Amino acid sequence: MTPPKESAAPARHAWFDESPARDAALPGWWRERAAAAWGRFVELEVPTRTDQAWRFANLAHLRFEGHGPAPAVSESTAADLLARAVGERPAGHAAHFVFANNQLLHADTSGLPEGALCLSFAEALASQPDLVRSRLGEAADCLGGEKFAALLDSADPSGVVLRLPKGCVVEGPVVVQHYVGGERAAVFPRTIVVAEDSASVSLFESFESISHGDETLVLASADLHADRGGRIRYAALQDLSDKGAKLVQFQRAHAGRDASIQAGSVHLGAEWARNESINRMLASGADVRVFSANLANGEQEYDQRTLQSHQAQHTTSDLFFKNALYDTARTIFSGLIHVLPGAHHTDSYQTCRNLLGSDTAEANSMPGLEIDADQVKCSHGSTSGAISDEEIFYLRARGIPAEAARRMISLGFLHEAIEHLGSESLCDYLFARVERKFASLG
Repeated sequence: MTPPKESAAPARHAWFDESPARDAALPGWWRERAAAAWGRFVELEVPTRTDQAWRFANLAHLRFEGHGPAPAVSESTAADLLARAVGERPAGHAAHFVFANNQLLHADTSGLPEGALCLSFAEALASQPDLVRSRLGEAADCLGGEKFAALLDSADPSGVVLRLPKGCVVEGPVVVQHYVGGERAAVFPRTIVVAEDSASVSLFESFESISHGDETLVLASADLHADRGGRIRYAALQDLSDKGAKLVQFQRAHAGRDASIQAGSVHLGAEWARNESINRMLASGADVRVFSANLANGEQEYDQRTLQSHQAQHTTSDLFFKNALYDTARTIFSGLIHVLPGAHHTDSYQTCRNLLGSDTAEANSMPGLEIDADQVKCSHGSTSGAISDEEIFYLRARGIPAEAARRMISLGFLHEAIEHLGSESLCDYLFARVERKFASLG
């Protein structure tokens, strides 16, 4: 397809006037790391049309002049947001954290079992520096977003660090909710989840706007580490304002021997969002499953880049993405299955399906394989198409109006991807949020 027309990208580091590091109370090693990251950010070029990692992307979205760290919210706003968060969180949670503009509003870990460690990122930097250092993703571990990652590393973080010791099992999800507001305000949430040998946990994270219409920026990361036999289920909901809000998230999964990681994302809001998902199967028996369900309308653009990296024998992975598009919305999917030398007996799949609800919507898909081992079973595929007239006719013949029929078909289309998460409470919550957006389209 013909790339969209766009104006030139901004100058090298015009996005931010100065470093977003503000908190002098953070440990010295972190502040040194942040200063080095700011130096990298200044030197790195803004992505251009010739960058393969940004193929099909509308680079006009990469304009962040005048952005800066989000200001603290008022006491009344904090109280309103906390009430909103409690009313909208998934049911049956084991722990609950609420952040607004990088500020911790609420922390409840009373439902976690003994031995589980769950701290705000700032607390973890002070009390668990070795844990943070050893499990923190590197800015170079990206799929084209190195400049964004450097900016994230240069900022004061919010978010949580969760570590489960050997054999620890958390029944309910850990819920982390992030809110952002203020004109050209930016927040920098980070999540680290570590499931040690045979430990198991689910974490749900959401990103939402405080009010509609603010031009805000969320730069986020989620580093997931499952050691031998560990189990991690992670899901992220992005429902920011579609009038100016933007998000970049780096999700990295590291699965050890016989470990399992499920990582999912649901995009409903934001003017523009980019996800870079890197999933590494490090030892025999490692399994990583990635899903995404996205509903885009208006002029929204969702850009998703993925890597399934098989680094050992007898590993498995499965990627299942679904996009429903309306109006002039655009989606981009670029995924690679990479089987490294010696990673024999790999079993890996990659599927991206696009449902076009209008003649002007645009879906771009670039699945790929790179295989350097023997006796592997790998496949990839992508499909794009409109709702068939036969499906509409079938439902109308049973008394369902055409528009309601289209919505039912689209909901079922996206639900199939969300069901891959495998958690009844989280699936029900995400289903409800998708249905809420569909209702707003009507």
